[in-house]
This record gives sequence, C-alpha cells and structure tokens, in this order.
Amino acid sequence: MRETILKTLDGVYLFCIWTAGIAIFFMSIIIPIGVFARYVLGTGAQWPEPIAILLMVIFTFIGAAAAYRAGGHIAVAMLTDRLPTVLQKLCAVLVDLAMGMVCVFGAVYGTRLSLGTMGQTLAELPWLPVGVTYLPLPLGALLTLTFVMEKMALGSQHARAVVRFDHLLEKTAPTSAGA
Repeated sequence: MRETILKTLDGVYLFCIWTAGIAIFFMSIIIPIGVFARYVLGTGAQWPEPIAILLMVIFTFIGAAAAYRAGGHIAVAMLTDRLPTVLQKLCAVLVDLAMGMVCVFGAVYGTRLSLGTMGQTLAELPWLPVGVTYLPLPLGALLTLTFVMEKMALGSQHARAVVRFDHLLEKTAPTSAGA
C-alpha cells in the first residue's frame, strides 16, 4: 500500500515538474515574441504580457509543490542544526504543521478568489475569465498540501529516484575501480 501511494505521488510530482517546465518553456518563447513585435515591428501586441504572467504564475505555484517534495525550498537551519535531536524533530513537525496551514489558507482563499472573479475578463484577453488566471494558486496549494501530508505520514521523499536529478546518471554511469 505504501509503495502504491508513493508511486502515485511520484506521478503527481512528475505532473508538477512537467507543468512547470512547459510553462517556463512557453514563457521564454512568448516574451521574445512580444519584444520583437514591439521594438522591431513597431506594433505592440496585447497578448504576450498577460499570457507570460499567467505562465509565470503556473510555474510558481505548481513548481513550488514539486520543490517542496524535492526538499528544494529555502530553509534556514542554522539554529535548528544546533538543537538536540528531539527538539530538531519537534521543529520539523511544527514546520510541517505551519506549512499545512499555509496550504489550507491558500487553497480556501485562492478558490474563493478564483470563483469570485470568474465573471470578469482581462482587457487584453476577453475570452479568458480572470478566475482562471487565479486557479494555479489553489491548485498549487492543494498539491503542496498533498506533499506536506505525505512528508508527515511517510517521511521526506527528497531522496526518491524520481525526485533526484542524478538518478539517470547513476544507472548509466560506469563504475570505476580506481576512484
């Protein structure tokens, strides 16, 4: 059962990574298009900036969930590293609880914000409801909350092969006897 849950959450993690990666890929294409249109063609297109901002929001909130699972978030451990082991564990639990509360807050109020602005549209993109642009906030909060609960129930997963950047290198790299 544990391995099934972890494999499912590996899939959720990969979804987060791919979504964030695709968002930043398209953002890095759209921004130069906007710059080219404005400064070379002399016609400022209205759509590149809001689309790039939406992609940045997707990258930020969905990518943050993946970063949490990978242990890639900012952590100041100078004080906690000097505490006794029991207090270190207590601090870790308190951090997880606080992170869970932040995620619940983001999910609840992000959902309210999204639903409350579904009737509005962006001037540059009249076909896109403003509420859709806010959806990455509650979705990212729910994904992060999922990884917080995983960490609390099953421990940190930052060493799993799917999370580590060098897992493919280990499988393909030849071992050297002289090193």
